Amino acid sequence: MTMEELGRARYVSLTTFRKDGTPVATPVWAVADGGELYVWTRSDSWKVKRIARDGRVTVTACDVRGRVEEGAPVLEGRARLLDEAGLRRVRALMSRKYTWQFWAVDVPATLWRRGKRPHTAIAVKL
Repeated sequence: MTMEELGRARYVSLTTFRKDGTPVATPVWAVADGGELYVWTRSDSWKVKRIARDGRVTVTACDVRGRVEEGAPVLEGRARLLDEAGLRRVRALMSRKYTWQFWAVDVPATLWRRGKRPHTAIAVKL
């Protein structure tokens, strides 16, 4: 599986690792651009905390529930948290790929939070 194939997948299983090495997989939206895979998630999520401590991750294509097809390739990579400029760029990429789904999630949530967007962008280099 290539970066472009992962970027075209509707959902990607992003696996981060706890301090004791236990893997934790989460299905996420992702988009590939410039040789990296980008993910957008809430800033208070555990995956952000785990990546801040240890950037080691694995990724593979999955369905909305995180189910991975038997025999699907799993790629190893390093993740890093992006700054505000990176978050704006990832939001733009996500809005192009997921169009109405992105706006159906992001706009109401932003209105509910009165304009605050507590999200973090993550870049994964395979």
